[in-house]
Formats: sequence, structure tokens, C-alpha cells
Amino acid sequence: MAQQAFWERKSLGEMTAEEWESLCDGCGKCCLHKLEDEDTGEILYTDVACRYLDSATACCSDYPNRQRNVPDCTVLRPKDVSDFHWLPSTCAYRLLAEGIPLPDWHPLISGDPASVRRAGVSAAGRFVSESDVPEEEWEERAVLWV
Repeated sequence: MAQQAFWERKSLGEMTAEEWESLCDGCGKCCLHKLEDEDTGEILYTDVACRYLDSATACCSDYPNRQRNVPDCTVLRPKDVSDFHWLPSTCAYRLLAEGIPLPDWHPLISGDPASVRRAGVSAAGRFVSESDVPEEEWEERAVLWV
């Protein structure tokens, strides 16, 4: 009988740092600027990304130094699971926190990092850099990511 995958047998808090990092599917959506409706608390995504997000890959171009480059860059930690509601509905961290299994296109299931893009989940090639859009125009760039 095959052993269950680590994400099926461990809670987020029980994972090693390597396991935790491997949950990221590389969609890049967490690096998109988000707006919060002050009245409803609803989170709206834009198609405006951090200047360090690579358009071709939807990966941070300087991941090891991301917090030095962008001091308010969010670092996801197991202890913050209750705050994961702002993550995309497809995000493995959010899915597992909500008790939902990983989708077939997730690289841990498919074995192929490109499966995220083929499934239409990746932001690669679908955003503009914050360097190209003044912040006062971000609200006009709100989009619904499917």
C-alpha cells in the first residue's frame, strides 16, 4: 500500500520548510497587488504585479532577497493560516488550510511545473509591472482571476 503524500498526512504546521515551500504552485498571484473594499472587506485582485515578478515565469526574479527589496512582501507561515483568506482560491496553502485537496494540475500531483500554466491558473504573461502603472490607477486594473 502506497504511503500518503506529505500534504495529505501532515498539517501545514507539521511540514518541514522544504515541504512548505514545495506547496507553492508558482502561479504568481500572491505577488499581484490587491485592493480591499473598506466597507465589505472583499479582496479585489489587480493585474498589477510587484516589479520583481517575472512576466514569463510568474516567479520572483530575486526570491532570496524579496524582503530586502520589498519590505512589505508577505511571507506565508503556518502560524498565519487563519489569515489565508486573501490568497487565490486555487492556492495550495489556502486549499489545505480549508481542508480541500490539491487539484490535478498542481505540480505536486502532476509532476510538471508547467501544468499550472496549461491549466490557465498562472499569472504568467497576464499582468503588468507596478513600475508601469501609477498606484492611483490600480483600482481601474481590478480583474477577476479564474
